[in-house]
Amino acid sequence: QVQLVESGGGLVQAGGSLRLSCEASGLTFSGYVMGWFRQAPGKEREFVAAANGSGGFTYYIDSVKGRFTISRDNAKNTVYLQMNSLKPEDTAVYYCAGKLAYTRGSYASRRDYNYWGQGTQVTVSS
Repeated sequence: QVQLVESGGGLVQAGGSLRLSCEASGLTFSGYVMGWFRQAPGKEREFVAAANGSGGFTYYIDSVKGRFTISRDNAKNTVYLQMNSLKPEDTAVYYCAGKLAYTRGSYASRRDYNYWGQGTQVTVSS
């Protein structure tokens, strides 16, 4: 079965960096758009970033542009989220998700993703 396993979360001070990883198994990794979403307490899960199957096209929510970078290594079935200049408002549970490429729907819509990881907590202290 398909599994997405995130790692790399933790506690960091404002201005610091973290790199999240998500290793996928049970799917043809390059055939999936991979996205990162986050959910803060009391808020809806929101799109953060996505990369197409090759990693050649990437997309970001405005609030993380210039600070976060999504990348993927298809040989390792892994997608990464490098997070720099972290802010307290980045505190959330971060989820990776996979969306079958060339299917209908938006890379930014959580409802259009087929598979989800269990999430990893990121806490940014001020």
